[in-house]
Formats: sequence, structure tokens, C-alpha cells
Amino acid sequence: MKSSLFGLILYLLLMLGIGLWAWRKNKTKEDFILGGRRLGAWVIAFSERTAAESAWLLLGLSGAVYLVGLGEIWTVFGCVTGIILSWFIIAKRIRIRSEEYDAITLPELFYKAVGGSKYVRLVSMLIIVFFYSFYLSAQFAGAGKVLNITFNLDYTLGMAIGAFIIIAYTLMGGFIAVCYTDVFQAILMIITLVFLPILGFVYLSEYGHLLGPALIGTGNAASMLDGKTGLAVLALVIGGLSWGFGYMGQPHLVTKFMAIRSADEIKKSRTIATVWTIVAYSGAVMIGLVGIAMIYHGHIDISSFQINGKVDTETVLPVLTNFLFPAWIAGILISGAVAAMMSTADSQLLIATSTVVEDFYSKALNRKLSQRKLVFLSRLVTLLVGTFALLLAFTTENIIYKMVTYAWAGLGASFGPALLMILYWKKTNSWGVVSGMITGAVTTVVWTEISALDKMVSVRFVSFVLAFAAVIIGTLLKERKYGKMEPSGSMN
Repeated sequence: MKSSLFGLILYLLLMLGIGLWAWRKNKTKEDFILGGRRLGAWVIAFSERTAAESAWLLLGLSGAVYLVGLGEIWTVFGCVTGIILSWFIIAKRIRIRSEEYDAITLPELFYKAVGGSKYVRLVSMLIIVFFYSFYLSAQFAGAGKVLNITFNLDYTLGMAIGAFIIIAYTLMGGFIAVCYTDVFQAILMIITLVFLPILGFVYLSEYGHLLGPALIGTGNAASMLDGKTGLAVLALVIGGLSWGFGYMGQPHLVTKFMAIRSADEIKKSRTIATVWTIVAYSGAVMIGLVGIAMIYHGHIDISSFQINGKVDTETVLPVLTNFLFPAWIAGILISGAVAAMMSTADSQLLIATSTVVEDFYSKALNRKLSQRKLVFLSRLVTLLVGTFALLLAFTTENIIYKMVTYAWAGLGASFGPALLMILYWKKTNSWGVVSGMITGAVTTVVWTEISALDKMVSVRFVSFVLAFAAVIIGTLLKERKYGKMEPSGSMN
């Protein structure tokens, strides 16, 4: 057995072991969906960060930096700003509010905050299942790419292996397994993101090769404006910075805030998450830039980036890892890329499951089941949703960056404005929440399909702004039609 493959297998077995360990800890649906709200600051910080930074960070962003150069830095600025803001303006308030309403899912929080509306639950479920199908597919596609480049496994077989492991330990251990595996994955990811670019710079310096000449000699890679002028510059900057909006409304991220042991631990958790974010994003950018230099100076041939006969720039991380490290170390670090996919996919899979079981089946349809049967049903839905996402991954040719962009924009616009308004505007009602969710989802789908529009103004910006306006307009229209409504719950 190749030593690199041996390291990966050990990692995957450890993930399954954590799932088995957490099996007996899931006695109620709150345990399975939210870990019983008893997880500490370090666990929540690492879990939230790794859940956010999927295959998109290690493969998508590093690949985009390799392809574009420093012009991709606006995306980094947008993401880091959005992450920090979400911890400051959402984390503590949603932890307090969710406990006040005894809400264990985001749709349930919406439902109870606006006085109850079955449409809030139904629309939330449809949006989550729809966009998370694409999001999960991106993670499975990432697994296929990594395993293909590293171990020469068939691309579709790699996707199937990654999906099996993720579905298995999420099905067994629920939220607890997801969070504790995320801790291990966060450590592995940061090791990969730190040491890979450092060794790349060392290797280049040994040959007297510098990064600057490579960037200058490779198109517009050295330009933060990607060589653009006029309105194209504005579109580039807004498009990159608009990534930050999405962090306000990703259900698999804000649910982490709801699960922390105490609202008082948010400050400590926020600090940990911020430091991890800055280091991780810096590493991803450096990997892309090192990739440019390696190709420019002739150390690596572009043919190394091929999957199924086509050059795929999103494979820059596994290609560099295999080139710079001994096989057994490469196997461990490649696990960092697999970790990025798993840490996001398991959280997304769990959110989709909890929405279908808790918000739709149990609450909207008013079906009464014992706690044991609800946990069993949750595991069954986990299997079905995961299988559907895998089938979608088999049939799509979209790259990870595009699939995540689509899902990120849809989820962020659908839930971000509505969440901000129920946390900060007491008048927010069901009309406003439903109007905002529908506007965000529909705008994302329509705007993305019209490529000319998306090139002018990013769908992430447009969908979020329109959804925000829809929440306000919908709330005021209902208030005007029916008189002053009972406001959403207030913060103590």
C-alpha cells in the first residue's frame, strides 16, 4: 500500500470512530440536531470555521488565485470581513434568542420569532434542501478531485468514497460527531494551509526564483485589479467583497452559535475563530501564488493539473502537496483537503436533515413520534439527502467554485436579511420573513442564469440587497393591511 494512502485511510477511520463514539450520546432530537447546547468555546469556534471553509477554500479559492492572481484578494477581504462581522453582530444574539424560544433550528427560530406561520417553515425547508444539494455536491466533487490527483483513483469512485464516509459518521453521531470531527479537521486544515506554502517558498528560494517575476510574467496576476479599468473595477471589487454577505445567513454556520454552552463564551470563541480565519485565508492565497511560480519557473508541468484529460486549476493544492512532501506526509496533508470537504458537508447534511424532520415532518405536519423514532428518522433522512447530493455530483460538470457561489448566494440572501431583521428590528413579521426568503432565492436563480447581469453586478450583492428590501417592505405592507402587529421577540 502507498504510504500516502495509508495516512489517508487512518484519517478516515478516525472520523468513523468519532461517529461511533458519539452514537450513544444521541438520546433526544436536540442531542442529534444541536448537541444538547453543551459544547464549549473551542469546539464551537473550530466547528463553525471548518464548516464554513469547505473544498471551496482549499481547492476553489487556491485554484481561483492560481487562475486570476492578486485580483482574487477582494474575495478574501470580503470573506474575512463577513466572518468577523457575523461573530460580532449575530452570534450572541442568536444564542440568547434561540434559547428564549426553545428553537433548535433556524426555521424554527424564524417561526417563533414572527408569531407562527406554516409558510415560514415550508419556504425555509424548500430553500435549504434545494441549495444544500448543490453545496453538498461541491464537497463530494472536491473529494473526487483530491483522490484522483493523489491516488489516481477514478474521479467518480473518489466522490463515492468521500460521500460514504461523510454520510456514515453524520448518520451515526449527529451534531456531536460533526463538531468533534471538526476540531480535528480544523487542526489538520491549518497545518496544511501553513506548511504547504512555506515549503513552496523555501523550494523556490533554493533555486533563486522569486514570486514577483512569476506574477508579473503571468498575465495580470500581479494586479489587484486584474488588469481591469472603469466600471469593470467596481464590479470586481463589489463581487469579491459581496462574499461577506453570505456569512450572515448560512444555516450550517449560525446553528453553531445556537449550540454553544453559554452566550458568555461567545467572546472567547470569536477570538479563536478570527485568528484561525486570518491564518487559513492567508495560506490559501499563498498556495495559489506558489502554484503560479512553480508553473512559471518550470518546476511543475501544467499537465499535472489534469483530471479526465482536462486541466483543472482547482487541483493546485494536491499537486503541490505531492510534489513538495514525502509520500507519507503528503497523505496526511491531503487529508487536510478532505477534512475541508467533510467539515462542511457533514454540517450541511445535518441542517438539511433537521429541517426536513424537525421543521417539516414534526412541526409543520404535526406528526408525533417518540424521541427514539425521531432520531431514527433523522438518520434515514440523512442517508437519503446525502445520496441525492451524490447523484447530483455525478451528473454535473460545474466546478466547485461555481457551485459554492450559487449555493452561498442563495442561502445567504434567503436567510441573512431575515435573520438580521428579527434580531434587530422588533416589527419584523411573517410577511417580511417569507418575502425576504423568496426574493433572495428567486433572485439568485434568475440572476445566475443571466450571465450578462452577473458579470455586471455580483448575484451575491444583488440578491442580498433585494432580499433585505423585501423583508422591510413585506413587514410594512402586512402592518398597514392588518394594523400594528405583535413584534418579534425582544432581546433581554
